[in-house]
Amino acid sequence: MLRLQVSAQNYDWGRIGEESEVGRLYGISSGKEVQHDVPYAELWMGTHPSGPSFISDAAVGGEPQLLKDWLLEHHEALGDDVFKHWQGELPFLFKVLSIAKALSIQAHPDKKLAEQLHLNQGNVYKDPNHKPEMALALTNFEALCGFVTPEELKEVLETVPELKALLKKNETEMLLDVETSKQSIEAAASALRQAFTTIMTLEKETVTERLGELIKRLKEDKEVRKLSSKEELALLLERQYPDDVGVFASFFLNYIKLVPGEAVYLAANVPHAYISGECIECMATSDNVVRAGLTPKFRDTETLCSMLTYEQGLPDILNGSIVSPYTRRYSPPFDEFEVDRLDIPEGDSLEFAAIPGPSIFLVFDGRGSITFLEGDASPLQRGDIFFLPAGTHFTLFSKSEVDSKAANGVHASRWAGMRISEAKSLRLFRAGVNSRIFKF
Repeated sequence: MLRLQVSAQNYDWGRIGEESEVGRLYGISSGKEVQHDVPYAELWMGTHPSGPSFISDAAVGGEPQLLKDWLLEHHEALGDDVFKHWQGELPFLFKVLSIAKALSIQAHPDKKLAEQLHLNQGNVYKDPNHKPEMALALTNFEALCGFVTPEELKEVLETVPELKALLKKNETEMLLDVETSKQSIEAAASALRQAFTTIMTLEKETVTERLGELIKRLKEDKEVRKLSSKEELALLLERQYPDDVGVFASFFLNYIKLVPGEAVYLAANVPHAYISGECIECMATSDNVVRAGLTPKFRDTETLCSMLTYEQGLPDILNGSIVSPYTRRYSPPFDEFEVDRLDIPEGDSLEFAAIPGPSIFLVFDGRGSITFLEGDASPLQRGDIFFLPAGTHFTLFSKSEVDSKAANGVHASRWAGMRISEAKSLRLFRAGVNSRIFKF
């Protein structure tokens, strides 16, 4: 068991100070004061160089060491299958996100495109890997994800004249021809690609003029009728990103609302934008993002419009599968990762057989302990983050009191600080390689 020191990213869309789950967890984990006026957007747990995790000095008997470097020296910690499949790299990046303001209209490249982008624009696209990902809601969570159905897009064109006016006549006619779209996926994708590209590549002055007309109308309409959720979203996005083409882009995308415990996964080349809420996120180890709206950052509009699949329809929502009495597993169709949510009632325990791949655990709530076959034990409390090598057999305990005899070595002081009055059910999140790659 290796306790980790992790990184927090202070992007401007993050929640501020103690209002951010990321901020609260980072403060507990690092022991650092949470700044009241600083956004805490993402907590990174993994080996990506933009936010690498370190092994605490106590775990390695000296200065903190990069988890990545430790894995290079201990490849057996990945397990044979993972080591061979990903050439000695930890294939997943584990995160917590706290969102106060919408993220950019974006997509992540597939492996082939990621390699090309990294080769040609290495200053922007920092690695050659693809980035499929999954968001698991911790709070009510809102996002734009994938293109709406032909029927919904037809309704948009009929009810948002400011958007319709920006398209060419033939583009509008093709999008309104729902029956043809149903008969030919290729024709529908082609029409959608042409229309979406037209919108995303508009001159700034045109966007400003038409968006002003849209916002003025919606504000007037709001005085006399209830706006749709998409119309309310347009008002919100325009307040956050004035004169931004991303407001128009939002009408092309599915607006989804998750409740805690629901998850959505995103394959390569799928447009999306997280709007609000907090989530656990897991992805392939990459930070490649192609942006084209709702952002002050670099926009690669041509690449975004050319890379998208233009598939239409609602995304799949995952509720997780129960794999043990206290474990719910979220398994997207990607080899690199899966996420477990563990909820162990106070006074109970959960035993894990040896997992063939590596795992990173985040203790999200409660207190307890972890014990190993060798008899070693270590206390657990909210904010603890640790790495377990492949092949580790262990048991998690959720309890309201601790056995001081079980404490040993450097962790004794941690046991002493656990008060019975603070005890509650133990909740952890685990990220690991998708179980489907292992040959049981």
